[in-house]
Amino acid sequence: MRRDKSQNTLDYMSGFGNDFETEALPGALPQGMNSPQKCPYGLYAEQLSGTAFTAPSHQNERTWCYRIRPSVKHSTRYTKIDLPYWKSAPHVDPDVISLGQYRWDPVPHTEQKLTWLTGMRTMTTAGDVNTQVGMASHIYLVTQSMVDEYFYSADSELLIVPQAGKLRLATELGIMDLEPQEIAIIPRGLVYRVELLEGPARGFVCENYGQKFELPGRGPIGANCMANRRDFKTPVAAFEERDVPSKITIKWCGQFHETKIGHSPLDIVAWHGNYAPVKYDLRTYCPVGSILFDHPDPSIFTVLTAASGVPGTANIDFVLFRERWMVAEDTFRPPWYHKNIMSELMGNIYGQYDAKPQGFVPGGMSLHNMMLPHGPDRNAFEGASTSELKAEKLDNTMSFMFETRFPQHLTKFAASEAPLQDDYIDCWDSLEKKFDGTPEGNWDK
Repeated sequence: MRRDKSQNTLDYMSGFGNDFETEALPGALPQGMNSPQKCPYGLYAEQLSGTAFTAPSHQNERTWCYRIRPSVKHSTRYTKIDLPYWKSAPHVDPDVISLGQYRWDPVPHTEQKLTWLTGMRTMTTAGDVNTQVGMASHIYLVTQSMVDEYFYSADSELLIVPQAGKLRLATELGIMDLEPQEIAIIPRGLVYRVELLEGPARGFVCENYGQKFELPGRGPIGANCMANRRDFKTPVAAFEERDVPSKITIKWCGQFHETKIGHSPLDIVAWHGNYAPVKYDLRTYCPVGSILFDHPDPSIFTVLTAASGVPGTANIDFVLFRERWMVAEDTFRPPWYHKNIMSELMGNIYGQYDAKPQGFVPGGMSLHNMMLPHGPDRNAFEGASTSELKAEKLDNTMSFMFETRFPQHLTKFAASEAPLQDDYIDCWDSLEKKFDGTPEGNWDK
């Protein structure tokens, strides 16, 4: 299955966590063994391990690659470089107050020439990249493609959530096109290049320092609904054989380094394994919920989760709030008021979020840090408390949440350069006391 990277139509393999095999040239993939004395086409065999060799079998992830050059030929001496807007945890600015409820308008598009690397803007960090726990959240702005320039993160896997524009992710293991209402995961250690297909492009990134994202356990929900494995798509093998001066940037322990080589590193002709990039169409997510009374916990909308060392408490949950029917009887239907041990960073892909009908606009973000109260504003509360409770389609909405067990610390960019809504905290000021000592309360006020 040779794939010409210039072709517009891309092929994908279906499944999440599958053991795939794919080849861009016939017979390039050895059969019955991983490391023959001589590989077909004069290729080199090399293993990319996403887990420790001794990880339990059901968690073990690795991919065998058959490439034109071994990756040691894609690595020379390193020069430290600075990407000033991309931060890693622990990152606590003494002049920034992270305690609070925050919301931002979309970071505006720019005519400045920005690639995937120079256009990354860190909003929050949590945990510690050196001990491989926690996360960071970013906004990306891309106005031009990376040309003969490549990147990989040794620190993290990246969950990419586009909001505007269209990207092409040319990776060592194949090519994925990505647009709004889709997501992609780039594994730790995988080399790739980001090209701009339609722009300018803007979106959100969750940088996961900890254990890999996986599908949540459905428990009594059973085998179906939520995110189904068949809807995840992994690219088929594709390779480049180009001898041109190239640059690879590596993120390692929160620092960025650059190495220069004389060829493209995207030279894997065939591969097999279960450690690979993947994309997913959020429109295939099948939400489940209450069909009689009460609003369920938002965890019912989890698409992906990354485990922590505490059972049942995620390093990161990726949660999706999309179109769905609301049918619960005698129930306050939007998310209720609460304080949470988890820290919640939300982003709006398109439309209107039901708990915040004004102010939370597409491309915007909000942060409710751990153990800080939040919930519907007055308009949402009054509307949900007095509306006729008939079956209603919640339409034109797609928002998400990066939720983590760790407090999220604002960067200086988030606090002073991003378009922070200074009046967001005031959205609860007009909530009124309705208690008057009677069972009915003061609902006429």
